[in-house]
Amino acid sequence: MSDSDYLTRAEAALAAIESALDDTEADIELERSGNVLTLEFENRSKIIVNLQPPMREIWIAAKAGGFHYRFIDGEWRDTRGGTEFFSALTEYATQQAGEPVVFKAP
Repeated sequence: MSDSDYLTRAEAALAAIESALDDTEADIELERSGNVLTLEFENRSKIIVNLQPPMREIWIAAKAGGFHYRFIDGEWRDTRGGTEFFSALTEYATQQAGEPVVFKAP
């Protein structure tokens, strides 16, 4: 994947996260600074989603741990376990919010 393809796909993922948070009823504050999204929950815990252009990855830091995702066969997949990015983010956010939060691929 070229740098341009990576940035297009990765930015679409961040935009999908932002859009999903607009539609959720959970109390989640969103802050974007460049290639970094910070989701802060009512209990003050955070999830950080950031782009890693040199590695062509998206990283998640959550209470559950740190995870790296690469675009493989049309989806962002965890480099260790193969979990799909948006389903994993849904799980982590739901755990930290204490209520359902859903993220979907663009």
